[in-house]
Amino acid sequence: MVKCPYCQHQMMEGALFCEECGLSLWGDTQGEVSTKKLEEESNEFSVKSGWGTATFQDLNQVIIHVRDANEPITIRPATEFLIGRQDSASGIAPDLDLSGFGALEKGVSRLHAALRRGDEVLSIVDLDSANGTYLNGQRLAAHQPRLLRDGDEIRLGKLTLHIYFKQ
Repeated sequence: MVKCPYCQHQMMEGALFCEECGLSLWGDTQGEVSTKKLEEESNEFSVKSGWGTATFQDLNQVIIHVRDANEPITIRPATEFLIGRQDSASGIAPDLDLSGFGALEKGVSRLHAALRRGDEVLSIVDLDSANGTYLNGQRLAAHQPRLLRDGDEIRLGKLTLHIYFKQ
């Protein structure tokens, strides 16, 4: 477990952002940041990609790990796959109902976001949700598709999901 230095919220090891306050956990954000001049041929700060593949084949499945849930959810999204929470009063039923994960209490809208398949890619789109959709800590603009990659973290309101591609 890791503790947020700002709000003291306990999260699973490896979290990129605090699920409670949204603080970036990518290193020390408390101290003063200064720019260090690097030598021309220095390998001290070589780039290590944390990005997974963005390629999403026709036969791929999406494995969704809901934070603090025991079992992952496996889906094979069609052209558009709606994510949200069911509301029996309005009759709205998304393709993936997150009600069983405390969606209402965590601010998930009835039709919160959509996964959309393209040519060998998968995108996420915020459907003008009340509490926002975040991709790796960045809030998405409503109705603007963003490319998903294997291993991305999605936050719907305060409900955190991790997305993995499986062939």
